[in-house]
Amino acid sequence: MKIHDDHLYHGAALTQIAEHKQFTSINALEIKGKHFNNVYVINNHLIHLKYASKPRGSLKEYQFTFSSEHLEMLDKANEHGNNFILCLVCVYDREICALPYKELVKLLALRRNATGRNEEQYVVLLSLPKDSAFRVSVAAPGKRRVALGKELKIARNKFPNCLFN
Repeated sequence: MKIHDDHLYHGAALTQIAEHKQFTSINALEIKGKHFNNVYVINNHLIHLKYASKPRGSLKEYQFTFSSEHLEMLDKANEHGNNFILCLVCVYDREICALPYKELVKLLALRRNATGRNEEQYVVLLSLPKDSAFRVSVAAPGKRRVALGKELKIARNKFPNCLFN
């Protein structure tokens, strides 16, 4: 079987989870025979793994793109889980951001309210200021390099402990 990039980069997150002293089990999420790509049940919590290779632009932000179909799948997965966490793997910086699903929903609602419509895809921006928490945001419509609303701060040491508390 060929090894794809997502196997390597998702494996970095899964290894940290498996090495946690409270880890007991992992299973791919499957509901009524339908497999959910990159969604796993860890102990009794759900995670979704997503990676970005390198930060982009002058602000050095990682861009995580979510299509409308991808978001529909995440919504369905969320209905069957507890403490749903998106594990955003920042490959170049070798960091993993634990973004609660409910915070993703809030960011996307902010963007929808600003544009006045649903979009085919949404881009979540993540930056890693030196010696500080992750900064997560969505871009203001029609403006470059401007975050919409206040950036969400997520502690760098939140992952993987947030899955076991």
